[in-house]
Amino acid sequence: MNFCSHCGKPVTLRIPEGDSRARYVCDHCQTIHYQNPNIVAGCLVTSGSKVLLCRRAIEPRLGYWTLPAGFMENGETVEQAARRETVEEACASVQQLYLYSMIDVPHINQVHVFYRGELVGESYAAGVESLEVRLFDEADIPWNELAFMTVRRTLEWFFADRREQLYPVHSQALPPSRPVQ
Repeated sequence: MNFCSHCGKPVTLRIPEGDSRARYVCDHCQTIHYQNPNIVAGCLVTSGSKVLLCRRAIEPRLGYWTLPAGFMENGETVEQAARRETVEEACASVQQLYLYSMIDVPHINQVHVFYRGELVGESYAAGVESLEVRLFDEADIPWNELAFMTVRRTLEWFFADRREQLYPVHSQALPPSRPVQ
């Protein structure tokens, strides 16, 4: 950040009085610019024994498979964001959503939250951010073509939990040295 979004004057990176972290501060109007992690919300959508995946039509990871997910918008809950992203990317509606996984990705300042839910009806299609959308059995998941480590980890938990028929909420932090893309 080079300039204050409030007054347009240059900012400096320093620790404001009473704080413990470096922040961008405008020396002209004294506005402190806080930068906080972004929340990515999505759904692990099932239909019978299959899981719905979307092939990405946008960067990052164009052409790779993912769960329908994206950045949470202001004014919505995490669950609303997960439902919206599922409609936008997979043209699908979900029911009976349950919080399923929360994965901290500190090296890119994100938190990924996935809900588990059932596909409503049999209707789904590629949205504008997807090249294609398909239902996969566990044996057919394109593991080497998954876009993000958080998606891989959520799917690994899901298939292990499904064998036990127990679905706890999972939480993990990815180590900084681990590439996520």
